[in-house]
Amino acid sequence: MSASSYTQTYAPANAGDSNQATYWESNNNAFPQWLQVDLGGSYNVNKVVLKLPVSGWEKRAQTLSVQGSADGATFTNLAASQSYTFDPAGNNTVTVSFTAASARYVKLVFTANTGWPAGQISEFEVYGSAAGGDTQAPSAPGNLAFTEPASGQIKLTWTASTDNVGVTGYDIYANNALRASVAGSALTYTDNQPASATVSYYVKAKDAAGNVSAASNTVTRTGTGGGTGTNLALNKPITASSNEYIYVPANANDGSLTTYWEGAANAYPNTLTLSLGANANISSIVLKLNPDSAWGPRTQTIQVLGHDQNSTSFTNLVSSAQYSFSPASGNTVTIPVTATASDIQLKFTANSGSTGGQVAELQVIGTPAPNPDLTITGMSWTPASPVETDAVSLTSTVKNVGTASTGATTVNFYLGTTKVGSAPVGALAAGASTNVTLSIGAKDAGSYQLTSKVDEDKSVIEQNEDNNAFTNPSPLVVASVSSSDLVASSVTWTPGNPSAGNTVNFTVTVKNQGTAASAGGAHNIKLTLTDATTGAVIKTLTGSVSGVIASGASAAPVSLGSWTAANGKYNVKTEIAVDGNELPVKQGNNVTTQSFFVGRGANMPYDMYEAEDGVIGGGAAIVGPNRNIGDLAGEASGRKAVTLNSTGSYVEFTTKANTNTLVTRFSIPDASGGGGIDATLNVYVNGTFAKTINLTSRYAWLYGDEANPSNSPGAGAPRHIYDEANIMFDSTIPKGSTIRLQKDAANTTNYAIDFISLEQVAPIPNPDPAKYAVPAGFTHQDVQNALDKVRMDTTGNLVGVYLPPGTYQTSNKFQVYGKPIKIVGAGPWYTRFVAPANQSNTDIGFTANSTANGSTFANFAYFGNYTSRIDGPGKVFDFSNVANMTIDNIWTEHQVCMYWGANTDYMTITNSRIRNTFADGINMTNGSTNNLVRNVEARATGDDSFALFSAIDAGGADEKDNVYENLTSLLTWRAAGLAVYGGYANTFRNIYIADTLCYSGVTISSLDFGYPMNGFGASPTTNFENISIVRAGGHFWGQQTFPAMWLFSASKVFQGIRVSDLDIVDPTYHGIMFQTNYFNGQPQNP
Repeated sequence: MSASSYTQTYAPANAGDSNQATYWESNNNAFPQWLQVDLGGSYNVNKVVLKLPVSGWEKRAQTLSVQGSADGATFTNLAASQSYTFDPAGNNTVTVSFTAASARYVKLVFTANTGWPAGQISEFEVYGSAAGGDTQAPSAPGNLAFTEPASGQIKLTWTASTDNVGVTGYDIYANNALRASVAGSALTYTDNQPASATVSYYVKAKDAAGNVSAASNTVTRTGTGGGTGTNLALNKPITASSNEYIYVPANANDGSLTTYWEGAANAYPNTLTLSLGANANISSIVLKLNPDSAWGPRTQTIQVLGHDQNSTSFTNLVSSAQYSFSPASGNTVTIPVTATASDIQLKFTANSGSTGGQVAELQVIGTPAPNPDLTITGMSWTPASPVETDAVSLTSTVKNVGTASTGATTVNFYLGTTKVGSAPVGALAAGASTNVTLSIGAKDAGSYQLTSKVDEDKSVIEQNEDNNAFTNPSPLVVASVSSSDLVASSVTWTPGNPSAGNTVNFTVTVKNQGTAASAGGAHNIKLTLTDATTGAVIKTLTGSVSGVIASGASAAPVSLGSWTAANGKYNVKTEIAVDGNELPVKQGNNVTTQSFFVGRGANMPYDMYEAEDGVIGGGAAIVGPNRNIGDLAGEASGRKAVTLNSTGSYVEFTTKANTNTLVTRFSIPDASGGGGIDATLNVYVNGTFAKTINLTSRYAWLYGDEANPSNSPGAGAPRHIYDEANIMFDSTIPKGSTIRLQKDAANTTNYAIDFISLEQVAPIPNPDPAKYAVPAGFTHQDVQNALDKVRMDTTGNLVGVYLPPGTYQTSNKFQVYGKPIKIVGAGPWYTRFVAPANQSNTDIGFTANSTANGSTFANFAYFGNYTSRIDGPGKVFDFSNVANMTIDNIWTEHQVCMYWGANTDYMTITNSRIRNTFADGINMTNGSTNNLVRNVEARATGDDSFALFSAIDAGGADEKDNVYENLTSLLTWRAAGLAVYGGYANTFRNIYIADTLCYSGVTISSLDFGYPMNGFGASPTTNFENISIVRAGGHFWGQQTFPAMWLFSASKVFQGIRVSDLDIVDPTYHGIMFQTNYFNGQPQNP
């Protein structure tokens, strides 16, 4: 929902929250006003239902019109403006019907209201039917051919593609780079190329929805006289031995002379390495700098090296020589080369104009060498019209459109984004085709997008690696069989988030989602609660529903009984008995399993292993316990650690579950002058060396007092001496294996290991390739371009951006605005944003405004480069005045904060991990209301791990109706695990806090810190429930000691606070401290 304006907390999101008691209200005395909904896609809409609250609301009439739009910019009237009466006697509901019309955006425009001088709506409902958005790509252009009507001209012709809606254009590619685009009615294109150039072409079709076809066949015009070729380097993968500041390697082949690469200062030799992907016959290398006169003349000493596609070792192509660059001659140097190579490397050893090598554009002039080029020209299936009981076979036609034969490889088959199998394809001569078939068995009724990809793992080096995929223009449709299909459509328990000792009631709803009615009689239900670790059965509950359940209908919910909750991780398996009318093909979903957690703290997907509980040897030693800041034991979890200081020393763990990842919390020394050192540590699996894990102390080791430590060793005693590192193994390590961290001769420093965590992970696929744009690469601009593409999409098809596995380099904030956008990655182990390694304290992350309300951010990681606390920047999600955002499955490390929300409402933050920050993990402030923070673990935050601060310096009013639950805070090195400053009607429950190093575990305070702030409200109360505080407390501001829980009545009112079910274990000083602030000898708020 969005609106022209809103008053106080009466935000547009209230009109779509399914709660008639909440409402949107525009600015007062400012007609006209509007309220708009984005349906996320085009629908045939024919009715809106508008509601206002009933209780306490008097009768009124609002004058409004209903408008519709496909793009959110141009609107037409669906229902002309007129007065509608809202009467509490009629449930304050108005229905506006109109002729069906296609729209994605539906808007209400208000011009009058007899009851209040503003537009007001509590529920805005839109009714209609699906318009059927276009997700079908055109067929590939056919019969691409060329003629040469005149010298220097190459005329391409092709036969038309077909599309279910219509072809709107064709893209012409030359040597794998986009050369031109023409209209959908054009079937020719004439390119201008010198007669000496050898150029390969293919064509792709596109439609209005942005769907793009597979590539046509490839044709090659061979140049005369050997030819010098064209630039093959543009936007190809490029790396460097180093770069100075923001002058990264990708600048050297981005097609722009205003950007450039520069090697690190005084770090010769600098190397710049370009991968062409396949062999090319190279005739010259062209190097360019910006021709602007600001770039003075300079001489660079450069060697050219290369290797072909069958090698990885570079050999000399052109010996090192001096090359003069001058703006007077275009700042361009051409180096003649005669070689066949797939990779080119430039080695710089001097530059008279700077301290490192410099290139604005690297061009490799040549022609593709003979190589195969595999593509898929079509797909089919048998039987032609399958039903759910039929075994289906898929067939793809593979063709080698290249100029050389190819060896054997594979074809992967997909239904949507799900890979369903692979089939081998044998060797193919140039120009040859073959059919490849895969049996995929029986499939559920539905429509399936078919895709096949040949040589997806790129085992064959090809002329073009971008034409290996084919999406069939028509879907595979599997028809239903006549059968009932009983499922547990809803399995719920009450309370939904129980604590140990609660009575939990389980309820199941049985639905028949089949095409035929169920048989009569009893339909038995069995619910089994098992221990998620051991599989032991904890509780079995049974029940049943009776009678015929019609197709599509659900039986009344069945209460199965109760169980007294105990802390632990569980699985809830629900079995619905097979129905007499249920065919075997429909019985696979009769059993469902859900996870269920009872306990304090977050339920994270990894297992923790304390080093002191592992097996040690080779001179390793356990240190601790103590509570000393700056000490290897005192700053470790459990206040113990294992040191590895001698060659051969190790700590070993036995895995409790399968894993393919490892995280370790470690400490290695700082550099003598600060700034950290780099080191490695060896990892062994089942006694065999597996990997080396890279460690750095760059982000650890602060010095001085608790409030304002610095990076300089001269500032005082050390603190914050631990950090974390992670690796992914090459394969899964089975449960029961051993993983050892060992100091070998190559590991040259001293190490302390606090703990490791192990997790089995897999990449999350694109949820819907037709609806999620994918960045063209892994740069910041690539991602921003994808965000902008979704924002500017007028088709209604695109809903978000999918970030495939990879490391995304970013040096500033992404801007999200204009509409709700779903930004999702492949998981935090796979999709990772990283700040520049050669910078410090770079402000990266996301900003958004209210036009993006309703956006989602999920399944990615942010690794910053902060080495010190800077108030202001450094927040991954720096949000204000936004609502209804979802943040899920995020990993944040080396930032200032993960989330800072000022006047943010209805936010949901879940299933995330926050580590090694320089301030709060999550902080809600300035009138943030109705937010949910659930299942988040914070480790080693540099301020409160989880905070709620009722300041009003940036707007907003009271902090209320927020829920923080199932949270874990470990090893907070500055401030508390949980801190609450003011507000009312907020709940904090099922929380575990351990090892706060110098402050309380929980702070409940009305101190305003000099900011405008509201204190605690009397009712409804602020509630703290079911909280454990372990080994917490310390001293801050010199020698002031802090307890496990600190209740501080300070500068604002302190009231309405309830604490229950609190466990305090082994506090550093005292358990609970009540403190009152005094001013001029008098208590401020006694």
